[in-house]
Amino acid sequence: MYHEVVSNLPPLASLRAFEAAARHLSFRAAAEELSVTQSAVSHQIAELERRLGVPLFVRTSRRVELTEAGALYQPYVREAFDRIAQGTSLVTLGAPARELDVQVYVTVAVRWLIPRLYSFTSAHPDVKVRLNTSHLDWEFAEGESDVAVVCTDRPDRPGTHATPLFDATLVAVCSPAIAHAGMGLRQPADLVNHSLLQLYTAVDEAQAWLRAAGVPQITGSGTVRFDSYLLAIEAAIDGQGVAIVPSFLVAADLRNGRLVAPLGVEIPQPRRWYLMCRSEQRDQPPMVQFRDWLRSQVADDARVQTS
Repeated sequence: MYHEVVSNLPPLASLRAFEAAARHLSFRAAAEELSVTQSAVSHQIAELERRLGVPLFVRTSRRVELTEAGALYQPYVREAFDRIAQGTSLVTLGAPARELDVQVYVTVAVRWLIPRLYSFTSAHPDVKVRLNTSHLDWEFAEGESDVAVVCTDRPDRPGTHATPLFDATLVAVCSPAIAHAGMGLRQPADLVNHSLLQLYTAVDEAQAWLRAAGVPQITGSGTVRFDSYLLAIEAAIDGQGVAIVPSFLVAADLRNGRLVAPLGVEIPQPRRWYLMCRSEQRDQPPMVQFRDWLRSQVADDARVQTS
């Protein structure tokens, strides 16, 4: 009898989508809460309705409303999730925190990861995250960290598993004052009158951008080089020159006007971004949780860029 009841239960993902959408009366809000797309929520609910054989929502152009069946079903599903949460708390009470050592470049940590890390630690309070920042090591130091956010063109290494995260683009940025002072910065050739704030750890990236801009011979009026994008970006904000950097690291500064990208040249970053871990750890719960969360953050950024 027990087996028959369990086998007749709808998929957990569909129930989660229904519970969130019923609580918010919005597929969009449910998608944001669950860190999935709105179409995924719609698909899960449609599958649940097909399985139950009754409509749960009335869909209009601007919102959704519960049907009689949906209103009847909601409190039972909500109570079931509450009971599961209570049981989980009892089982895990006093359980030791799980640690996850994350290797990440200092610029990515400061300007991208840390501002949003609270959402991960809030969702997974049993996972203790330890950040290991580095700006020189472009490969995964598997002997020192559990997982790494790595920008590389060699992801296939023995004993490691690499999950593609995203492809970044390179853009030249500077302060508004630099862009508009004197003769201004209207075309790539104008870079000859400005300092280029480059990384000596990623010289090829600046050269690739300059080639794409049609000015490979330009080195700037007083080239300054740094060991991290963080320093180059801060120098650009301070009005010290033009920095060629991955655009996702300066997205917030471009939105709030601290930086501008006046030349309109944007090229793919030569290397791709990955999440890397040891092969034997790829399916461990903290690893899976961090990987899923990180990919949801990347997906959120992609939606913002296309909206």
